[in-house]
Amino acid sequence: MQLFPCPFCGPRDETEFHYGGDAGNIRPDGADVQIDRWANYLYLRTNPKGAAREIWVHMICGEFFVMERDTITHKVLSSAALDGEHAA
Repeated sequence: MQLFPCPFCGPRDETEFHYGGDAGNIRPDGADVQIDRWANYLYLRTNPKGAAREIWVHMICGEFFVMERDTITHKVLSSAALDGEHAA
């Protein structure tokens, strides 16, 4: 079991959280997006080794937040409430 730090509720069991995707993966805007740009948004990931910024949701309180964690050790480096500033 691993504890994840919800910025709203404090440390909670990892089973209460759901992964939302890479932070900074901005959805293309508009109806006439080129197919390769849409495919890149859907399928291409940076998959870094080491520190990664990710979007998570705490299913208990329903709040989304950004968590930075090490993909090798799974150590959580930070977590912060999600706002326009942290999403990119």
